[in-house]
Amino acid sequence: MELAFLSATEQARRVRAGELSSVELTGHYLQRIERLDPQLNSFVTVRAEEALTDARAADGSDSAAPFHGVPIAVKDLTATNGIRTTYSCRAFADHVPDFDTAVVRRLREAGFVILGKTNTPEFGTVAFTESDLNGATRNPWSPERTPGGSSGGAAAALAAGLIPVAHGTDGGGSIRIPASCCGVFGLKPARGRVSSAPFPSLEGLSTAGPLSRTVEDAARLLDVLAGYEPGDPWWTPPPKRPFADEVGADPGRLHVAVTSTPPIDAGVHAECEAALGNAASLLDELGHEIVEATPPWSEGALLDDFITVWQVSPALFPVDPALLTPLNQGLVEAARRTSSADYGAAAARLAMAARTIVAFWSTVDVVLTPTLALPPVPIGWQDEGAEGALEQLRRNTLFTPFTAIANLTGLPALSLPLHRSDGGLPIGVQAIGRPAGEAELIRLAAQVETARPWHDDRPPIS
Repeated sequence: MELAFLSATEQARRVRAGELSSVELTGHYLQRIERLDPQLNSFVTVRAEEALTDARAADGSDSAAPFHGVPIAVKDLTATNGIRTTYSCRAFADHVPDFDTAVVRRLREAGFVILGKTNTPEFGTVAFTESDLNGATRNPWSPERTPGGSSGGAAAALAAGLIPVAHGTDGGGSIRIPASCCGVFGLKPARGRVSSAPFPSLEGLSTAGPLSRTVEDAARLLDVLAGYEPGDPWWTPPPKRPFADEVGADPGRLHVAVTSTPPIDAGVHAECEAALGNAASLLDELGHEIVEATPPWSEGALLDDFITVWQVSPALFPVDPALLTPLNQGLVEAARRTSSADYGAAAARLAMAARTIVAFWSTVDVVLTPTLALPPVPIGWQDEGAEGALEQLRRNTLFTPFTAIANLTGLPALSLPLHRSDGGLPIGVQAIGRPAGEAELIRLAAQVETARPWHDDRPPIS
């Protein structure tokens, strides 16, 4: 297999065995970035000289770190010590933090060589990787279409073979959305599995997690990222064994509820329905019990309450709103018009709704849905016919009605790259697991991957 598309796990093995040097590996990816990324705009910052210096240091070390000498990219919403971090915002165009977030520290400790930072929308507030500062990232399967967001740069780079594995974050679907659009595997961990230190996670919605081409790489990267940091407000107990040990383990006969009914009023494209049906048939063939059933997630004003909370996110950045995109300017204005009592009431209603929804998993093991309601849409789609920030945000939800429910409830969820549209576009299927149920999801995903492999798929730009 071509070097660029070897799994990160296999690359780490070869570096440890002396069959491959970190300098060779890092240089190979830097050459691919230089050649291919002008077509994608997946990277915001490339630290070529620094990465090669880190790779030479790795080659001179006998570290036993699990990903010693393997390249990775970090999403540009995540602070990195000494590496420009823009949040895709003009106010932070030249911002260089003097600290690492906890997850970046863990990536460095795991031996990764950081190639650079991947593109996002401004502050990650929308599902499309387009910003005034850093421009639009393009989908390697169809460059006029979105790679999704907010981890769109990470997913596009991964699919095109510019990195072997990627770091992402997910506050309303931002790992699973681009995984679906770009035909890769994406896993959002359970709330409290991965620390957001030193920053808070707004109402526990957002978490870091892996994007990968293989389930094993995602499981091993989750083992690196997971763990408590002092003062974390949410903390999921450690797994009984490493997540990597779940790959290849028998998932047993799972009770799987299948639904294409989203939590909000949104139509579902026939191709996304077909992807779900094909995935359900595959799980049935694999021996799982399949039932058609929908969690009680369509009750109340979930979308309105979620937006009331979500709109606060860009308002937490200490910048002049005039430097923000019009969408984020509008969200900041809406947040400042909302009273603390109104915010508290919305957060409380969401918490109560989450209790009701999560109770559904006492009768099933997994809920299977489309990841998205539409195939990858054209770049600029979110602005079509939407007047004002809140309408733009609502238009986002017509594309992504299934994903935010896992963030609201704190349940683990993943996107499986199992389907292509008639036009060859990737379409993912989402599996939502039980509380702290990543191990079960990983066992199931690995079983599906074995039955219907996807990691050799190559987009036209690769």
